[in-house]
Amino acid sequence: MTVTGTTSGEDGGRGGDDAGQGAEPGAGRGGGAAWGLLLPVSSAPPRQRGRALQARLREAVRSGRLAPGARLPSSRELAADLGVSRGLVTEAYEQLTAEGYLTSSRGSGTWVGSAVRDAPVGAPPAGERPAVPAVDFRPGSPDPALFPRTAWAAAHRRALAGLPHHALGYPDPRGLPELRSAVAALLTRRRGVAADPGRVVICSGVAQAMTLLALTLNERGRRTVAVEAPGSFEHAALFAAAGLRTAPVGMDAEGLLPGELAASGARAAVLTPSHQFPSGIAYSAARRSALLAWARDVDGLLVEDDYDGDFRYDRAPVGALQGLDPRRVAYTGSVSKSLAPGLRLGWLVAPDALAGEIVERKRTMDLGHPVLDQALLADFIARGEYDRQLRRCGRAYRQRRDALLRALAEHIGDTEVTGIAAGLHVIAALPRRCGPQERLLTRAARAGVAVRPLSDYLPPRPSSSPPSPPGSDGGEGDGRVRLVLGYAHLTPNRIAHGVRLLAEAARSP
Repeated sequence: MTVTGTTSGEDGGRGGDDAGQGAEPGAGRGGGAAWGLLLPVSSAPPRQRGRALQARLREAVRSGRLAPGARLPSSRELAADLGVSRGLVTEAYEQLTAEGYLTSSRGSGTWVGSAVRDAPVGAPPAGERPAVPAVDFRPGSPDPALFPRTAWAAAHRRALAGLPHHALGYPDPRGLPELRSAVAALLTRRRGVAADPGRVVICSGVAQAMTLLALTLNERGRRTVAVEAPGSFEHAALFAAAGLRTAPVGMDAEGLLPGELAASGARAAVLTPSHQFPSGIAYSAARRSALLAWARDVDGLLVEDDYDGDFRYDRAPVGALQGLDPRRVAYTGSVSKSLAPGLRLGWLVAPDALAGEIVERKRTMDLGHPVLDQALLADFIARGEYDRQLRRCGRAYRQRRDALLRALAEHIGDTEVTGIAAGLHVIAALPRRCGPQERLLTRAARAGVAVRPLSDYLPPRPSSSPPSPPGSDGGEGDGRVRLVLGYAHLTPNRIAHGVRLLAEAARSP
């Protein structure tokens, strides 16, 4: 039998079960180009042979081994060759005909349909794949090894056992009431946020919170959002995806520059005031007041990204800006740095004037966040496990920060380090002998050390923008290479090894 040969036209009806009878599948027949794909069907467990045959036939059609227009054997003939029941083959033919892989005509046979096209296989990238760095100092990652697996598993069991059946329906788009209450109490206690559970929206991390805000602002006719420079380039990408333009605004030692913000024409601005990313400064009280005054004057909005405000090593964390004026500040945060980014759990505390629109956007976007995940986090917070996790991470990250400072002093020396009081990264201004920057970055990559310079966080400024005050560009131009070094995800030994490799790269010819 060949796949393209003439058939008897018997491809309908169910016959008796002849599985296991007859000669070896394919014996005494010519076998077509796709025949090898079908032979394993006879060795599959009896209950799985139908699905196996359908899967093998689909793959043969998709791959082109069964070409469009090829005529298939009758159900009786194929069943005999495979050693399976005729009814099983008939059912497979009928299923694939319904799906469009095959076509059939009573009394005339079954053919491969013409609608199927093979999925294109992406060509491998040209050249060699980039090597995985030996040590990666790029910022933004916590240590996933610190994730509290045992406590999280216990909370999962409790949440699943205690969740009523009706709670498994479509959830409130704002989030599970228990979690919103737990988050509101947590933020009020730890961050000084004025958080009413009714204005808390549970999100898939800060990224979704920013997207919800951006879509709402766009709907209201806002077209420009000011962002910090230097600052996170992810903010610009998120707002651009929602149709908004971002205007970079310079910084000084106290925070975002109010004069430049006013000149930008924006009526919304994204800030990281408790621990600015990447400079590491905390906005001064005077600058906070000035920015709130700007928001009131222009009927504007400040969006507070509490990036890693829970981690401070010299004193208690600086309170959130939102607590000073909840009507003018939208507050966002997540568990990405305290637990794990992969959980995709965060929150948005929305101003009253925007809350209704944001909740409706959330409803149409995804019909609400997964209920079990929310119940789990609510239990985790309520039992004090989240506070314990923050203390555990804080101790570990402080030790790693200290290990980085020691390694820089020992292996490089004469390095100015700023932003050490909080967060998960520092800015290291290396001595002039380590530059110029491009040469150092090339040598570091060759040595297997991944680093990111501060200049990566400075977007190109429009030619019409006024010049930035001295120091607002991160202090570049003095011959020093400034690197933003993340350390939270690295053990002290890896940190020391990485700095040693970086020092050797800086000295290499």
